[in-house]
Amino acid sequence: MNKNNTLVKYGCYTTSISQAIVTNITPLFFLTFKEMYGISYSLLGSLVLINFFTQLIIDLIFSFFSHKFNVSLAVKLTPVISAAGLITYATLPFILPKNLTYLGLAIGTIIFSAAAGLAEVLVSPVIAELPSDNPDRDMSRLHSMYAWGCVGVIIFATIFLLLIGPAYWQVLTYILTLVPLGASFLLAGTKIPKMETPEKVSGVLEILKNKGVWLCFIAIFLGGATELVMAQWSSSFLEQALGIPKVWGDIFGVALFGLALGMGRTLYAKTGKNISRVLLLGAIGATLCYFTAAIINIPVIGLLACAFTGFCASMMWPGSLIVASDRFPAGGVFIYAMMAAGGDLGASLGPQLIGIITDAVSLSPTAISLANQLSLSPESLGMKAGMLVAMLFPLAGIFVYNHIRKTGKKNK
Repeated sequence: MNKNNTLVKYGCYTTSISQAIVTNITPLFFLTFKEMYGISYSLLGSLVLINFFTQLIIDLIFSFFSHKFNVSLAVKLTPVISAAGLITYATLPFILPKNLTYLGLAIGTIIFSAAAGLAEVLVSPVIAELPSDNPDRDMSRLHSMYAWGCVGVIIFATIFLLLIGPAYWQVLTYILTLVPLGASFLLAGTKIPKMETPEKVSGVLEILKNKGVWLCFIAIFLGGATELVMAQWSSSFLEQALGIPKVWGDIFGVALFGLALGMGRTLYAKTGKNISRVLLLGAIGATLCYFTAAIINIPVIGLLACAFTGFCASMMWPGSLIVASDRFPAGGVFIYAMMAAGGDLGASLGPQLIGIITDAVSLSPTAISLANQLSLSPESLGMKAGMLVAMLFPLAGIFVYNHIRKTGKKNK
């Protein structure tokens, strides 16, 4: 591989790590923002919703209008926008009055979330267009960078806030800005591979008539929901339902899940093949993990079930992307944008649904009575009910991925 392609590849990897930073940074500061600025948990949760909603909007824009953009320039600007968002996120609370702090955080979130959406849409097709002996493995390696980025930012931020103090969260944010700036440096001056885009909206509509595209959309929707429900709820679940202290729940619930996620994607990047079979086995494993976490009251087993879900779900998102790009190569950027929209939709609706189920069950008089009989708190029972409902995502995935596997054999 020549120097230009090497710089592009590592620039894309670093951009993927930047995406992990901006996706995970706000939940790490929930308690800090609550204590320093008096922001309610409801509003703090809305920042996460703003994050994924902004990404979804970017996905949809590129799904239908990718032919209107200078794709090469957009790739190079993605980490620049990410850095600008992080700087805005950290700086506006310094400048604005305390009662407008949330507005400043929301503005910063919108900016860096737009960059995350661009990364999701553009970075994968760039990697796919680079010369490679095994493009599927390169795609898996790219997505493993996101997982390792999650682990890295969680561990680094936890240690920083513990040793330096939460009052210096803005310093931590400025330090993390170095990652997207590094990606900008790597991509500057490179020649981005040309990517196919539908020439007009009518070309997009023609592709949408293919049922196989919608099957892949459902597949990545289920993968996004399966992955993000556990990624966002494991810490609270371990604390509320299994009684594990919060600090250990944060480290082991989120970081260990991310570690397993990264290991699964790295393993496929090194040795993987037959992605449809991997998807099916992953969905079966994730279903068993969710079921085990929901019904077992032994903390260690519950923790391991949460963590191993990361390994089982590791290829459900990127694997669906691989299937879609293999089956619809002419779709170019549009296919990646549509798949990103499906993944983000699952990542948004899945965790929100589980929150609704958890609240509804924990406040139900019948559930409260049942919780007393089982020697559980209503919140614990609500969390367990939420996990059982979340099991439906990978369970549905078993049927979808099995259908993908069978149709793949017919196509061959």
